[in-house]
Amino acid sequence: MEESKRSVVMFLEKEIETYTALSLFLSKKGIQKHLHAGGARAVISPSYYKERIKEARKLIHDLRKSS
Repeated sequence: MEESKRSVVMFLEKEIETYTALSLFLSKKGIQKHLHAGGARAVISPSYYKERIKEARKLIHDLRKSS
């Protein structure tokens, strides 16, 4: 695999780990209530991060397949 593709794959794998941790954290009971107290809306849905994980895995698969 080319060096640039290898770097992208490594980055995406780290992103998957981060998204997994965020998804698990945000799925805990009580977290949503505390996060909404600030008034500002942000992307805090566990399902958002689960979708990003699926996209990243697909990209990794496509990058590995193309080499």
